Amino acid sequence: MLEYEVRIEEGAEVTMEGSLLKVRGAKGELSRTFSHPKIKVEKKDDKIVIRSEEDKKKIKSMMGTWRAHMNNMIKGATKGWTSSMKLVYAHFPVKLEQKDNELIIKNFIGARSDRKAVLEDGVNVKIEGDQITVSGADKEKVGQCVANIEKATHVRGFDRRVFQDGIYPLGKPKTEDG
Repeated sequence: MLEYEVRIEEGAEVTMEGSLLKVRGAKGELSRTFSHPKIKVEKKDDKIVIRSEEDKKKIKSMMGTWRAHMNNMIKGATKGWTSSMKLVYAHFPVKLEQKDNELIIKNFIGARSDRKAVLEDGVNVKIEGDQITVSGADKEKVGQCVANIEKATHVRGFDRRVFQDGIYPLGKPKTEDG
């Protein structure tokens, strides 16, 4: 028998409704379905227990993935995730503007048309000069938002080591305590 445990941090309220795991905390509420015929998930006191009768490689990897997702959900709901980005330009001053669920990038490499990056629901974007901070409770949405912003300024056909204009992430999403 194989068993993994996920500790529930202080300030997180976790409920299991069948295969649906809900986590509520100071930064928000997240929910996700964890369903597999050979893996059982249950909440016991201050931890979540993931169990399986089988000890196969695929089952182990699925359980490890679930454990990571659950840890990320608990950290996100209690502390939140943030990711920093930097705007780099050489010749044409770039202006950033946020409207609804889009980040509009004006005058990038002198182009007349604006570039747009889709912002995920539940994600906050703060622009301070050439620094962009993306924050939210869901780590996957924060990461997807960062990827959308970076992709919007990608220039094909040029070497990134030479032509460095764009918006680049400064590391992975982090919580308040790192």
